[in-house]
Amino acid sequence: MNYTTLISPALLAEKLENPDCLVVDCRFTLTDPERGQRDYLKGHIPGAVYAHLDRDLSAPVVKGKTGRHPLPVPETAARLFSTWGVSPQTQVVVYDDAGGALAAVRAWWMLRWLGHLHVAVLDGGWQHWTAGEFPQTAREESRKPHTFIPMPRPEVVLSTEQVDAIRLDAAYRLLDARASERYHGRNETIDPVAGHIPGAFSAPYLENLDQRGCFKTPEALHQHYQALLGDIPADHAVFYCGSGVTSIHNILAMLHAGMGEARLYAGSWSEWIADPARPVAV
Repeated sequence: MNYTTLISPALLAEKLENPDCLVVDCRFTLTDPERGQRDYLKGHIPGAVYAHLDRDLSAPVVKGKTGRHPLPVPETAARLFSTWGVSPQTQVVVYDDAGGALAAVRAWWMLRWLGHLHVAVLDGGWQHWTAGEFPQTAREESRKPHTFIPMPRPEVVLSTEQVDAIRLDAAYRLLDARASERYHGRNETIDPVAGHIPGAFSAPYLENLDQRGCFKTPEALHQHYQALLGDIPADHAVFYCGSGVTSIHNILAMLHAGMGEARLYAGSWSEWIADPARPVAV
C-alpha cells in the first residue's frame, strides 16, 4: 500500500527495513536555521536523510523579486531527489517537529509537484515518534543514488501574475494560511509589510491540527474546508502564506479530506510585497 497524505508512526515503524522506504527529516526553525540539523545529528529516525529548508528545499532569494523561500527549478530539485535515491517505487515519508508545517510539507509538495505521489507526512511528527518509543539513532545516513526523472505538474502552482488575475474572481478562492493576526496586519514580526492580498480569505493552517498536534479527522477537515470554499472546487482554491511553506499544510489537509488537490502560490506574501506597487489590505 502506498501512502500519499499521512502515515502514522506505527505504520512507518513497520516499513523502516524496507529498502523502498525513504524517510526524510525536515526539522527546521525559522529563527535558528541550523537548529534542525543539530537536532538531527543528536537523534533521528533510523535511515532518515536530512533536508534543510533553506539550502535543499528552496532556491536562493533574489532581493526585490522573490519571496523568502522560492521554489528550486525542477532540475535542481531532481538532483536532490536523485541523491536520496528516489525511484518510482520509493515510498517517501517526511517529518518535522512542527506538526508537518515547516519543511516537511515543502518536501511533500515538491515531490508531488515533480510527479512522485508516493510521499506522506508523518502524522504527529518527531514528538509522536519519540513518545511512542520507536527507534532512533544518531548515526550518519546515506542512500544509494538513483536518477530521479521529474515529471512536472505546472498546474498545481501559480505565479504572482496569475494570483493577481484571480484574487477577485468569484470562481476562485484565494486563502491565506498565516495566523489570523498576520492576515489582519497585526503583530507582523517576519515580513516588512503587514496585511494580506486583497480578496484573500483567512484560513490559518493551525486549524488543521488537534490538541495532540496531529491532523484532525478527514471528516472534520472536510467540514472545515467546505465552509471556506462552498461550491468552489479544489483546483480553484489557491493557498499562500508568508513564503510558500506552511500554506501547503492546507493543501495536504484538503487532500487528506478527500476534497482534491488545491493549488499553491509559492511566492506567497513575501513575494507579493516585493513590488511596492502591488495592493495590500489590512
